Amino acid sequence: MKKIGLFYGSDTGCTDDVTKDLTEAWGADQIDVHEVCDVSKDDFEQYDILLLGLSTWYDGDLQSDWEDFFDEFQEIDFTDKVIAIYGLGDQVGYTEYFVDGIGILAEVILKNGGQIIGHWPVAEYNFRESKAVIPDNEDMFYGLAIDNDNESNLTDTRLEKWIDQVKTELEQTTVYNAVG
Repeated sequence: MKKIGLFYGSDTGCTDDVTKDLTEAWGADQIDVHEVCDVSKDDFEQYDILLLGLSTWYDGDLQSDWEDFFDEFQEIDFTDKVIAIYGLGDQVGYTEYFVDGIGILAEVILKNGGQIIGHWPVAEYNFRESKAVIPDNEDMFYGLAIDNDNESNLTDTRLEKWIDQVKTELEQTTVYNAVG
């Protein structure tokens, strides 16, 4: 099994808290955690499996560290990489931009040859629009949507289910099972 690179950004600490919970639940010995504010494009290239975490701010903006890194992020070759994304947002206060950050990153990953796993159903949420919704499957987000502002009581359960789902999907990929 290959080591997983987890890259995240957090302004208020909410994504940081979710990342710590995710790392603990997954198994900290299997994940290298990196804050996006401290990385370069080369750091992503060390891993075949990536977990990306962020929040969406204001009117669909990326979290500030991701925003600062975004030009370099767009240059990463994701060919032969498997990626899962989790994102935080507010489906009530920003109903037309809910977890847009997931979709913004997903668009780049797909354009640059990556495979995204860990799609998550939209059915449990109440929002108007989101760039995180898969265009040809509007029943699914590209990744796990977390609304700690309005549904913090559901975060742990959603996170646990998503981790199990992603692990199962990874076991079906040659990347995860490759020796190296």
